[in-house]
Amino acid sequence: MDLFSWVQNWYEKNCNGDWEHSYGIKIETVDNPGWYVEIDLTETYLEDKHFNSIKIERNEDDWFYCAVRERQFVCAGGAKNLIEILSIF
Repeated sequence: MDLFSWVQNWYEKNCNGDWEHSYGIKIETVDNPGWYVEIDLTETYLEDKHFNSIKIERNEDDWFYCAVRERQFVCAGGAKNLIEILSIF
């Protein structure tokens, strides 16, 4: 299964008639340029899982930072780091 299919299936499995009205997944662009990803973990099997923050800065175009804050997986990264960000999730 490819990465986007896995994320899509994860989202679908958490949609229960209630969860998707308050929570979900956001994938946005940022102006430096790059990506911002926010995935709600509330009421999912990942809600209480420990996650060590990750900060990688290979160069000014190849970087990302991921953490879990307030029951959300949040990550920002360079324009070519979206697949790497989602694979960390």
